[in-house]
Amino acid sequence: MNRWKTWVKVCGLTREQDVAIAVESGADAVGFVIAPASVRRVTVEQAAELMDGVSATRFVVTADAEAEDVLAAAEATGADGVQPHGRHSAAAAEAAAERGLIVLRPVEVSGDRLRPEPKLIPADQVPILDTAHARLHGGTGESFDWSAIERPQRRFVLAGGLGADNVAVAVAEIEPWGVDAASRLESGPGIKDPAKVAAFIREAKRA
Repeated sequence: MNRWKTWVKVCGLTREQDVAIAVESGADAVGFVIAPASVRRVTVEQAAELMDGVSATRFVVTADAEAEDVLAAAEATGADGVQPHGRHSAAAAEAAAERGLIVLRPVEVSGDRLRPEPKLIPADQVPILDTAHARLHGGTGESFDWSAIERPQRRFVLAGGLGADNVAVAVAEIEPWGVDAASRLESGPGIKDPAKVAAFIREAKRA
């Protein structure tokens, strides 16, 4: 059992009522995807409106965006942090950390392979481990074999196919500092199910 309350992020939010449910249920962070190809995409303007006045830590999630575009999105939305996937991820993460933003650095997990290796990620960035996919950057709803990887010896966030039914097991098995979920908390793409959100956060916090 964790010695701390697990940090919880609810990602892929597209509606004000879903943000409210996540925060009221105890989410520590919320994520807004501005990647054009995502089914959970919101515009920068929409993300700014959804983030306005939110007490939880607010992340803007990008894919294949260059560093200057990631920084511009963070500034335009008022985000506290960034989660840059895909091409330019390393440069965007470095630039964001230098700007003083919180950085979740995506790590793709395939079998027992982690790319990039968490130990090679700078200390001012937090690795977020998610299932590798040929076309998608997160939000796949697919988990990976937690027992197949070597647990990173540093603070990290676990993602990939997490929901109320398996998050407690995941936390007990791999002991992440935090967890992140999107697709398995939905009733439809980008539409969160209040009961699933609340249950996920509750199970993660008491694991």
